[in-house]
This record gives sequence, structure tokens and C-alpha cells, in this order.
Amino acid sequence: MIPTLLRTRQKLGKYRLEGKLFEGPLASVYRAMDTIHQTRVALKIPHADSRDKEALEDFQKEVRIASRLEHYNVLPVQNASFINGHFVIATPLGKSTLAHRLERRLSIEKQLDLAGQALESVAYAHSRKVIHCDLKPENFILFEGDRLKLADFGFARKVYRTMKVSGSGTLGYIAPEQALGRLMFQSDVFSLGLILYRIFAGVLPEWPYSWPPKGYSRLKRSLNPRMIALIKKSIKLNPKERFVNAIEMHDEFVKARALMAGWSAKKNRRSENGVDDESQMHKRFREQFGAELNLEHNCRTCEGPVSGSMVACPWCGTDNPAKEADSGYKNHCSRCGRGSKPEWSYCAWCYGPGFELESTREYSDKRYVARCENDKCGKKIMRFMRYCPWCKTKVKKKWNIPGNKARCSKCGWGIAARFWQYCGWCGAKLKRKAG
Repeated sequence: MIPTLLRTRQKLGKYRLEGKLFEGPLASVYRAMDTIHQTRVALKIPHADSRDKEALEDFQKEVRIASRLEHYNVLPVQNASFINGHFVIATPLGKSTLAHRLERRLSIEKQLDLAGQALESVAYAHSRKVIHCDLKPENFILFEGDRLKLADFGFARKVYRTMKVSGSGTLGYIAPEQALGRLMFQSDVFSLGLILYRIFAGVLPEWPYSWPPKGYSRLKRSLNPRMIALIKKSIKLNPKERFVNAIEMHDEFVKARALMAGWSAKKNRRSENGVDDESQMHKRFREQFGAELNLEHNCRTCEGPVSGSMVACPWCGTDNPAKEADSGYKNHCSRCGRGSKPEWSYCAWCYGPGFELESTREYSDKRYVARCENDKCGKKIMRFMRYCPWCKTKVKKKWNIPGNKARCSKCGWGIAARFWQYCGWCGAKLKRKAG
């Protein structure tokens, strides 16, 4: 049967068309009335030039995939059949899309709710071994009560086979490896990371996604460091550095979201005390402790001031916060990435393997402030070293911060209790006194 041209009020079987909602490269979506059930539905119908055998197999595969996914955040397929020469996919009719919703103002609570639903839908798909391949705000359909449902499974592969990618401008929500034809679970993770950035920052980062992207200041005002770290990890250019899949990403989101209430309360208290600007707090911290702690780096997650000798970021708790950062040392430990000097035999920070000595000469350094406790060694060591870089004896001394008496209750090392949330030397969460 030769398909007829579609127009408003035309009937396709039991469906009466009421208008076009969206026109894509391979299909259009119409609003229609199911005249038997007297309910409105959305009908996805391929274009005339997309009805060849291969294209129809793609649409039928989409139906089979969606039919296997039964989840409240996944758009169900109500019916799929050939009607008057058209292949018609019927689904529930939503109010709008996430893309439309993001055009209006959202509270942080609503942003977190929508982000959580988006993650949950993709995490469920990944648990069923399904890679969506076309994650973007337009493919999340919004229903009453701001319930999101993910749509368009199995539809994007044909689009990306013909897509041309330029080296400038925006790639939309596509992962770099996906644009080159390599699809993996991490590709969906990348797209989700960009969607979350769009939700919380209000803008979409542009290629090459250097950190921090445009809109980062708004992101930093809205989210705690752990949530920011989640987004940053999700949009790493190297897929191996991202979350393995959306399941792992969703689990981390739940943990980060659980900390949002406490973080917001602390932020509000700082605001009431006139110290709302975090950058000013970091500035004061550098002024007071910069020389003693050698604060030459910024945390790779929250960008707070840290030293290369810290085990954890005192602001957000990130492990090895200055990892891979440039330092004033000529060499770096191959194990932990911290700085080392050419005359050292061992890493003073992680007890790493022996180094190949580049020099037998001992260079002077103003950072040497104490001596190794091993009587047979007795060579100079720096503050906050954990091991003697000459004889690998473990340093038993509990280091303090000059001019500051506060100490960590777990490791006993000095802390800047007025500023820190975590111990920079052992990573323990610092307890706050009531009042």
C-alpha cells in the first residue's frame, strides 16, 4: 500500500492526528487521539525516505528494546504497527521535554530531582545492557508531577553513521569516541555529564571541554564539591577516566546528593557570618598558612588551596588532591606523582620504590626543618614527610602547623580547624563542636 501524506485530523487506524510535535532527521512525532480509549498519545512515524528495509529494521529494533525496559523513568511503547503504509509507534503523550523545562527557572531541589531521574533511567538501561547512544534533554519527556521518562532507544545509530564532526564549536551531547563511531557505556556517561552541567550551570560546555567550562561559577555556587567532581569525571575526554557506566555514576550521585543538605547549611552559616565568598576564605587561608604549608597547588576537584604533601583535600576530601600537578621539584614519584629531589633514594610521601639516583650531591633547601630520627642516618627532612627519603625510616613525629595548636583526633597531625572540613594528612572528616 502506498502511504498517504499526513495532515491534521487525518485518521490512522484508531488514531486521529491533532498536530505535529517534532520533526527529526528520520521521523516526525505527532500528537494524536486514541479514539477507542479516548486518550491522547504521541505517534512516531518515519519519513517517506526512511522506510527502506534497513531503516524500518532500526525502528522495529527500537520498539523491541523499549519493550524490554519496564521502568517508571523509561517511556513505554503502547503499540507499534503498520497502518495505511506507515510504521507507527504509539507512546504516552507528555507535557513537554527536559529541554523545554530547562528554559525556565528551576530551584536547586528541582534540578537535583530531574538530574536524579535522568541518571536513574540510564542506569536502569545499562543494567539491562542497553546503551542509549542519543542522550540529550530533548529525549527526556516530561509528564505530570515533573516525572521524566527517557525515550528514543535504538534510534541514534543511523544518525551518527552519517554525522560529520568538526574540530571547533559544540558537539552537542555526543562523546568524542562516539562521534568517531566507537560506542560504549562511558559514551552515555559523557552525555549525562553534559546534561547535568546544563541543568546546574544553565549552559552547555563547548569543545574541547577544558575545565572549568563556561558557567562554572554558577555550578560552584549551587553544588557541593563532591557533586562537581562527579560532573567533572563524567566529561573526561578519555573514556577510561569516566565512570564505568551510569550505574556507578548514579550511585555516586546518590552519595553526593545526601551531602547537599549539610553543605547548604554550612554555606548559609558562612553567609550569615559574612564569609559567604569561598574565594575570600581561600585567600585568607593562603595568607595565614601559605608559607608553612607550601600551598603551591589547587585541589583537582574543588580548586581549594592544597600542598603536594597532603593525602586528602582539606576542603572536599578528594584523595591526593595535587596529583599530576606541576611542582617546584625536579622529579616526581612514579607511584603517587608527588615531587621528589634528584638526590633522594625513596619517596618521602608514599614510601614508593627506590629511585635511580641522578646525583650524589646534597642540595640545600629551606624546606628542610628537621632531621631523620634514625641515628645511623640523621639527614635533614622536610615538614610533613612520612618517610626519610634517604633511609626510608618512617617518621614518627606528629607534625604540627606552626602557630596553630589544633590537631586531628585520628592521626594527631596539625590541622587548620577554622578552615578545614577534612584532615589533609589522613583524610578523616573533622568533627565540629556544637555551637
